[in-house]
Amino acid sequence: MNHLTIAKEALIAQAQAVNQLADRLDGEFQRAVELILGCKGRTVVCGMGKSGLIGKKMVATFASTGTPSFFMHPAEAFHGDLGMLKSIDILILISYSGETEELIKLIPSLKSFGNRFIAMTGNKNSTLAQHADIWLDISVEREVCPNNLAPTTSTMATMAMGDALAVALIDAIQFKPMDFARYHPGGSLGRKLLTRVADVMHSPAPFVTSNTSFHDCLLVMTQSRLGLTLVSDEGQLVGIVTDGDLRRALLENPDVVNKEVYNFMTATPHEIASDALMSEAEAYMHENKVRALAVRDAITEEITGIVEIFD
Repeated sequence: MNHLTIAKEALIAQAQAVNQLADRLDGEFQRAVELILGCKGRTVVCGMGKSGLIGKKMVATFASTGTPSFFMHPAEAFHGDLGMLKSIDILILISYSGETEELIKLIPSLKSFGNRFIAMTGNKNSTLAQHADIWLDISVEREVCPNNLAPTTSTMATMAMGDALAVALIDAIQFKPMDFARYHPGGSLGRKLLTRVADVMHSPAPFVTSNTSFHDCLLVMTQSRLGLTLVSDEGQLVGIVTDGDLRRALLENPDVVNKEVYNFMTATPHEIASDALMSEAEAYMHENKVRALAVRDAITEEITGIVEIFD
């Protein structure tokens, strides 16, 4: 049995199902986005089983991209968790058949509370779709499961529809990378966009003067464990010495070990302000092909540290 062939056929079939989903998008999708945008409360997602798992993923995406949202388990809702709802909340009820008992039982309560809801089903004539304010079509021709039983293609379609809603909402509210970073401070993007140079710089910075000997310069660089040192004369930053500078100087002239720093330093080193964002520092270092920047205090204008591209 060629497992690769089966897997490729499954992936192609699922891709085709998503394409067909896009072809069927209509005014109902537009209305769904506008309903969520106009919501004064939260967007509450409900689903049982695999639909519930997808619903939780939708909630995670909504909440992290500027649409207040939470997941409510339908069975638990019927036993007290309906108290989490406010009449101003919008619900998204997910059921491919549109006949999931736990969701159907919620309809009378939602109607009495005054909540509007969007149904995501594969059957326009289902109970859920018929009672919903808006119906989103997630129907597929068949599951990629050989027995056409296990939810596979239908779950892919449901996930894709949820992502389409999220993307449309992101665009509508003009959710920017900085907004994303604020909701993801622990991630690499959050660190890059929110962290300032002063938060991660090496301070105090190692210093030598332009008249420091090769030996003493090497000693300072070794002690700092940064593999570099700044060069300052009378409080003015005049250069930088890196491991690379030393190697190049030695290759060009072995006698450099008997000379002073000004003979092998790189003059006019690159600088950045201490209150600059790390994203700016990283972009600057990449653009100028340097591995470190001297950090100048934004208030005192003194050189207070060094930031490396690895920081």
